[in-house]
Amino acid sequence: MHRLPMIMITRLIHPEQIETAIPILLSGGLVVFPTDTVYGVAALAEDAEAVARIYAAKDRPRRMAIPVMVAEPDRVTAVARPLPSFWALAQAFWPGPLTIILPKTDALPPIVTAGGGTVALRIPDHPLALALLRAVGRPLAVTSANISGQPPALTAEEARAQLEGRVEAVIDGGRAPGGQPSTIIDLTQTPPRILRTGPLSEQAVMTVL
Repeated sequence: MHRLPMIMITRLIHPEQIETAIPILLSGGLVVFPTDTVYGVAALAEDAEAVARIYAAKDRPRRMAIPVMVAEPDRVTAVARPLPSFWALAQAFWPGPLTIILPKTDALPPIVTAGGGTVALRIPDHPLALALLRAVGRPLAVTSANISGQPPALTAEEARAQLEGRVEAVIDGGRAPGGQPSTIIDLTQTPPRILRTGPLSEQAVMTVL
């Protein structure tokens, strides 16, 4: 008997049903949700197969690492080795538009970091994103919810239009703020180096160190 190909249906989740996204993530699925910039697509950071699905869903080259989001600063220890200056920066700017690069641990699959020894970490300043991160209780690999090379999604509808059938669920949290990408600081360099200036100026970040 001929078997029809399986077609994945992308489910739309309303914010009050956010708990329904947790088993999807814990079982290796992909969930789209709003952040403090654009909509992101997430998988468990420690699940190599799930992260591989992000690359496939976005048609994203494997040479491009994926950032990791956590709910609280102390959660980074699951996937990274905090350096002394990390704690001051996290206390000053998280949640917020600062991405901090730290040495990765062996718990983080190489696919997340494109084979590199460092990982980019952030806590987003968005209530729904924070609620999801706290509920799942694990670091999430998160990148923009769009096909690589296409415009980033600012609404659930835009994300779903690009990733329908490629992800399990989209959480509709209204329009994302958009704006500048986060400022990035690399703490693995001596001295620490700003790799990208965003909403936070280099002076504001370096003053904390």
